[in-house]
Order: sequence, then C-alpha cells, then structure tokens
Amino acid sequence: MKKEAIEKAYKLAKDQYAGLGVDTDQVLADLAEIVISLHCWQTDDVGGFEKEGAELGGGGIQATGNYPGKAQTIIQMRADLDKVMSLLPGRQRLNLHASYGEFGGKFVDRDKIEIKHYQGWIDWAKKRNIGIDFNCTCFSHPLSDDGYTLSSKNEKIRKFWVEHVKRCRAIGAEMGKQLGTPTVHNLWIPDGSKDTPVDRFGIRKVLKKSLDEIFAVKYPKKYLKDSVESKLFGIGSESMVVGSHDFYLGYAIKNNTMITLDNGHFHPTEQVGDKISSILLFADELLLHLTRGVRWDSDHVATFNDEIVLIAQEIVRAKALNRVNIGLDYFDASLNRIGAYVIGARAVQQAFLFALLEPHKTLVKLEEGGRTFERLAMLELMKSLPFGAVWDYFCMKNKVPVGSDYIDEVVKYEKDVLIKR
Repeated sequence: MKKEAIEKAYKLAKDQYAGLGVDTDQVLADLAEIVISLHCWQTDDVGGFEKEGAELGGGGIQATGNYPGKAQTIIQMRADLDKVMSLLPGRQRLNLHASYGEFGGKFVDRDKIEIKHYQGWIDWAKKRNIGIDFNCTCFSHPLSDDGYTLSSKNEKIRKFWVEHVKRCRAIGAEMGKQLGTPTVHNLWIPDGSKDTPVDRFGIRKVLKKSLDEIFAVKYPKKYLKDSVESKLFGIGSESMVVGSHDFYLGYAIKNNTMITLDNGHFHPTEQVGDKISSILLFADELLLHLTRGVRWDSDHVATFNDEIVLIAQEIVRAKALNRVNIGLDYFDASLNRIGAYVIGARAVQQAFLFALLEPHKTLVKLEEGGRTFERLAMLELMKSLPFGAVWDYFCMKNKVPVGSDYIDEVVKYEKDVLIKR
C-alpha cells in the first residue's frame, strides 16, 4: 500500500474517532508499549533440542500436521524468530521452554540443566534488545510417563521434578538479571488421571508440598516473576487434573504468585475475559497464554475473534496493561509455521488496538445512567468504525508490511528458506 493512501485513511479514521472523544495518536503510543511474548515452540512443533531429531509430544502435548519447513536446529529456529519479528509492529520478547537449551550434542537430564545451556539464548536476546520468559518442561520424559510429576507419590519422581523446576527458576532469574527485564517463569504440569481417582485430596496435597519447596527460594521480582497454570483436562487426564483452576487460584493468591490464564484451558462455554477483573482485584499481576481452542485445548492459531477481543477489552477497561503479561501459546503444524506466528501475534495486537479505541468514559457514563440501549448501540457502532486504517498506519510507522503485504513476505521466506530444509 502507498504511504499517501495509508496516511489519508488514517486522517479520516482519526477524525471519526475524535468525534467520540478518542485520541488515536495516544492510542498508538499505548499500543506501542504492549509486549507480546512469542512462544518458541511454534517453530518446531514442541520438539526441543535435548537430543537430535527430538519429537517430544506426550503429556497432553500434540502438534497436528507435518507442513514443510520445521526448524531442525537452534540456528534455524533463531532465523525463523528473526523473520517473524521483522513482520510484527510493536514490541516482542521470547518465551523459551527448558527443553530448548544448547546441550552440545550431549544428553543433560532435566534435573541437571544450568544457565550455561541457555547463555546463547541470552546473548541472542541481548543483541535484539528483547527479554526472555521461561518454562519448566515437565512432560515428554520417562519420569512423567505415569501421568504424575510434582504430584507423584513416588518420592524419587517427585524430587526429580522439584529439582528441575528449582533449576528453571534459577536460570530464569539469571536471564532477567542479564537482560535487565524480569523473566516470567511459568509452571505447567500435565499431572492428572484418565479415570476417576479416589485420593484427589492426597494427590493435590503432594503438589502443594512440591510447590512450597520450589517457591521457598526467593528471587527479586526485578529478575524473576513466577506464575502457575491450570487446565481443565488433557489427553490422559480427562477425569481429573491435579493443578485445576481452583487449586492454582487459591495457591497463587495465598502465596503472591501470578496465575496463568490460557484461554484454551477452560470449558468452551467459559469466558476467560470475565475472569480477568476478578483476579486483578486480588492479584498484583497475571499471565496470559493466548490461543484458539476449537472444542478443546486444540492450540489453533489465535485469531481476531470475540474471545480475544473480550480479553483485551477487559484489561484495557481495568487500566491494567501494566499488570498483565501477554504471551502466545499454540503449536499448529498444519500450515506455514512463520505465517501462524504472524497471524496470531497480529491478531492479539489488533484486539488490543480495538480495545484501546473504545470510548470507555462515554460507555461507562451510559451504563451508570441506565442507558443500556445507547451503550449497546455504541458498542455495535465501534465494530464498523475504520480501526483497520489505524492498524495500517501503526504498521507503516513501525516499518513492517502493511495489510496483506506480509503474506507475500511469508510465502517468499517459505520458498527461499523453509522448503529447502
């Protein structure tokens, strides 16, 4: 698209929004400060680099499809991430799983990982002036095969995973220290039962014990921020998930950790956006993992849909952008992986733009005055206003492809790079 056309469309949109009391220049300044954490595992279908040709899977982790171009090495993965970030406006950071360390071709079990295995990622991030988030990898391992890790009643297994998570937190804290921005460490485990267990209380008591041991070590929040992630069910944990939303919500509030809301981890009829205002009244911060669940936690690419828009609206309406950490979490191998990244990240950014363009004060005034017809009419009006022109202008200002231009860039990268792997 030509610069003159983009600027002209933006001027018209700016005037329309100004008529509703919305300053689009300020909106774009606010949007520019929103950081999206890109999940490394979209590049290689959650394979990781613990051993050559790794195909992790297991523990409820399943990537669908076999589209050409999967990253086979860390060098390829980093090239893919660079390409993705070159197509995105605004700010990003990297979300890394522990299984993506640089182990020099040697097997390093997860209770033995050290900061040296991730120094290459830190150096890579430094050069790009971005932060790193981190995740313990408590799945796809012989000691997770029976469905229990931190909640295992087998003390050998439990201690192994406690040590792994302790090391991950230490590594995350060092990442945050070196990069000058806090690392968010997210704890998710696949623990649960395919059939109905008898001793739910006892199993969850073991998980609480493990978490207490893990979080007994304190790190400055300027280096590390902890979060715990629940799930409704998973493959092999259909009847009971140990780390349920109720369990982790109680633990997080009591112990002043963040809770992670993955919008694919709840019942399809639940609105994750509705949970945000409740949690923010009792927690300092929260972490989002944004995805698109289709009937279950299917990890489809995030799109600009009602669910993502509501999540963005509730954060903006609560004036909580500085209290919410935003990450992506899906691993779709049925389409171009770079394209999947860009579609999802742009969709989330567009949702926050849409939310920021809302005439919030006017809507609240109508609501408090009992003028519900006008409130609904105004919300419907917002859907047809030219927010796309504002988005295009934001992309142009950030010197990234505008409109459909990024599609050509992704297709070219596939032809020049991905298809040759």
